[in-house]
Amino acid sequence: MELKNQWFAANRRTLPRLLRWVNLRPEESERTWMMFAFYTTVSVGLRWAEDSTVALFLDEYGSGPLPWMYIASAGMGIGLVFLYSWLQKIFPLRWVIVAIAPCMVIPLVLLVLLRWGIHVSYLAVIIVFLLRLWVDALYVVNDLNTSIVANQLFNIREIKRTYPLISSGLLVADVISGFSLPWLLEFAKLNKVILIACVVIILSSGILFYLSHHYREAFPDAPQRLISQEQASRHRRLEAPLKRYTYYLFAFVGLLQIIGLLIDFQYLRELNANFGDRELASFLGLFGGVVGLCELLTQWFISSRLIERIGVFFAAALLPITVGFLVPGAIALFNVFPGIHLQGFFWGLIILKFCDELLRYTFIMSSGPALYQPIPERIRSRTQTLSGGTAEAIATGLAGLVIVLTLVFSGHFVPASLQKWVFIAETVLVAAICLKVVLVLRSRYVDLLVLSADRGALSATNVGLRVFQQGVVKALAEKGSTADKRSCIELLAQIDPQGAVEVLAPLLCKLPPDLQCQSLEVMLLADVNPIYLPAVRPLLDQSQENINPEVFALALRYVWLAEPHPNLALLEEYLHVRQNSLVRATAAALLLRQGTPMQKVAATKTMRWMLTHKQERERVNGVKALREAVYLQALRIHIPNLLQDKSLRVRCAVLEMIAATRLEDYYSALLAALYYKSTRNTAVRALVQLENEALEMLLQLATNVYKPEVVRMYAWRTIGQISTPEAMDCLWQYLETSWGNPRYHILRSLLKIHKQPEITSLEDRFYESRVEAFIEQELKFLGEIYAAYIDFTAQAADLANANIVAVCELLQRALLELEIDVKDRLLLLLKLLYSPEKMQAASFNLRSDSGVNLARGLEILDHTVNLPVKSLLLNILDKRSHQEKLYLLVEAGLVEYQQMSDSDRLCKLLTQANFLSDWCLACCFHFAHVSRIRLTIPEIVVTLRHPTGFVREAAIAYLSMVSRRVLIELLPQLQKDQHPLVISQVKELMKKHQLQNYRIGHKV
Repeated sequence: MELKNQWFAANRRTLPRLLRWVNLRPEESERTWMMFAFYTTVSVGLRWAEDSTVALFLDEYGSGPLPWMYIASAGMGIGLVFLYSWLQKIFPLRWVIVAIAPCMVIPLVLLVLLRWGIHVSYLAVIIVFLLRLWVDALYVVNDLNTSIVANQLFNIREIKRTYPLISSGLLVADVISGFSLPWLLEFAKLNKVILIACVVIILSSGILFYLSHHYREAFPDAPQRLISQEQASRHRRLEAPLKRYTYYLFAFVGLLQIIGLLIDFQYLRELNANFGDRELASFLGLFGGVVGLCELLTQWFISSRLIERIGVFFAAALLPITVGFLVPGAIALFNVFPGIHLQGFFWGLIILKFCDELLRYTFIMSSGPALYQPIPERIRSRTQTLSGGTAEAIATGLAGLVIVLTLVFSGHFVPASLQKWVFIAETVLVAAICLKVVLVLRSRYVDLLVLSADRGALSATNVGLRVFQQGVVKALAEKGSTADKRSCIELLAQIDPQGAVEVLAPLLCKLPPDLQCQSLEVMLLADVNPIYLPAVRPLLDQSQENINPEVFALALRYVWLAEPHPNLALLEEYLHVRQNSLVRATAAALLLRQGTPMQKVAATKTMRWMLTHKQERERVNGVKALREAVYLQALRIHIPNLLQDKSLRVRCAVLEMIAATRLEDYYSALLAALYYKSTRNTAVRALVQLENEALEMLLQLATNVYKPEVVRMYAWRTIGQISTPEAMDCLWQYLETSWGNPRYHILRSLLKIHKQPEITSLEDRFYESRVEAFIEQELKFLGEIYAAYIDFTAQAADLANANIVAVCELLQRALLELEIDVKDRLLLLLKLLYSPEKMQAASFNLRSDSGVNLARGLEILDHTVNLPVKSLLLNILDKRSHQEKLYLLVEAGLVEYQQMSDSDRLCKLLTQANFLSDWCLACCFHFAHVSRIRLTIPEIVVTLRHPTGFVREAAIAYLSMVSRRVLIELLPQLQKDQHPLVISQVKELMKKHQLQNYRIGHKV
């Protein structure tokens, strides 16, 4: 039994080590090995069938008709690809992938049985041709089926690690079938071997049946024609970029096929010219063995790691770069030297063929399925079928045509000594086009990932202003909801304020009153302009029954402010009581601003009457009108009472008026309004309007740790909305010295200001280096979190006291919450450096519980971030164990780890108390309390003065355990604490102290 346990323990250690060797994770291993088993099994059956049908074909036809076979095979392949695509529209995908292989095998079995039963010679010859043709078609369908199943089973990150191993099943099958076929032929004829191959292929479908049943969630239950309305709408939105991406993907697959056929033709021509029949066969066998061994080793130990490190597209670009530029360049260099130019060209082509085979069947084959991952899952398999399956067939025919035309052209117009260089030049040209397609694919790939995330952001950087303005005009003119039209105006005003006036002014008379008000407010904010008076004046000339008071008041203000020489006498008519209060107040404010002394007196009297009126509407309209007034001396005495008004609308209007008129004596009222939810939004808008004037007092509020957290958060947000260079400098300055929640709030505020995502100027590069330093700082702190979590987990396993275990678990959960906070800050820091649209899409996906969405977010980051710590960031944000993440941080040299006791680890954690959250700090003291761990006096004293009540409560509880004498001395001071939790705790401690004194006195 002991030996058995030792074997199991050794086996448990061996499996993770084996997975690391092949770059797999434990959760991926079962799916990967099952797919590897399927691909190997089905490939063995196909190889037996292929070799048997090739032997039958050559025996009947010889090698002459092979070109016709290739042409017929291409046609058959295209036909079956369309059939496969059609089946996916009719049946659920899980049925198609399982049933396709047995259904494809049935005609093969029938053809073999027919050949046995038919004795007519010409029919037997035709059947042999059809057998060979059908096996070629089986290969096309099987490759498509395998890559589609892999794309369904694995997400965009997993497939980079797993598909190299899965695709190596073809190489393993070559070895197995190569050694087993001669042995099989000892006992069975070719016809029986084909039937045995069919049985093996059908058996391999059993593995697919298990996978489709065991991982049902990975395969759609409904056919592709049955999609929901939401999915159809999403598909329409993605249709244009999806088509472009698919076309480039089609071109990429086709160009790779053309490169391969051009190289293969040159390679076979040179071999034929340099070797005899026996030598040629021997060389091909040796060459195939060496290439196969290199491919197998590369697939198992190199491909997945390299693709993860350099990315799918750099891996895909290796083939066109190598066979299109590096190797042809080396061949050209060999030909410079007269003595070796003939042998140099020959061996250069062999190296070219070796590189093509190695890169094609390793990196290209491994990265191929990943290129289809940005396509929405519902249409991915069909798109993959059509683009991948038909591209190779069409490219094969096109390459054959190019080769024939090149031979004809070279034979007539190119000297014999240079004819071989024509194909090299064509290969270089096609490789260059292929490389260009790869670069375009990469940008389309990321854009499609972002669009698929449904979280792209609209901004001035990705909107064509002229086109957008035309769209707004069209949207406002057509029928539609008022809310949508209001959003259009708001967005246009944010993106292009001056252009908004040009768009809105001609439309004023055609808009409903609500949109007229919004448009006039936008026009007033953009400064009045006499050019637009003809568009605004008609709003004042409407009949009484059609007048909207709010529209009339705004139009009145615009006209009188825009007029170079306004007739103020007309304004006095609007001071009459019969006028609407808003119109009356607007006229009074304009007279206070522009009128004669007598007119100002009349206006002041009207305003005073309105500000003290019993009706709320009168007071609100009066205060609103004061925002445009300049002369307020006689009316200032009413402001204190208005700030205390029972009406919320009046109080909010006063706050807006204080900011609009720059009443410095009442700025403190704006800060006080941040404390109340009802007035907070109004106070923020008012403070933003003050711009740099508000910075100093907002900074004092935001950095005061004894102020409520929500108030400090809104203070930072307000600074972010001010968006001046001075505000930005303040935020960067305090970002360096802040941590935890303050740093999070500052980062959110910086993103409000940070308009330029691309790093171009020297100043931007300076900010980039600062952000990189912040990212490293956050990663170092993550290392401390992981180290503490791992050590406390190890200690908790050995603890017997249930109370200590419970508190330790609380501390561990607090550390995990800290990890989430750090990850959020990392994503905010990345948003400062890179495209907001891409980072927003990545953040949205990374916060999802879905593994597919998480992988998509990581993939967006992989193709967006170019920091030195990118690989480390991706692993930290991925779902990996804390031990793995700590190992990676240690390996990167950011942290050092040595296992510590719980007391030492807690003390080290408390040296970074300013980095910890309030709850985590409280948990540290509770754990020190129950575990009786000694802490330093400065740590205790600082925590007793902490602004958060439950942290002070934890420190007092700890102090009651370690030093009752010191606690008794501090109790009179602690009684002054205002927090209910601390007050209750101190009362309890006072009772205990009094009871203890009573008992001592009683004994005496």
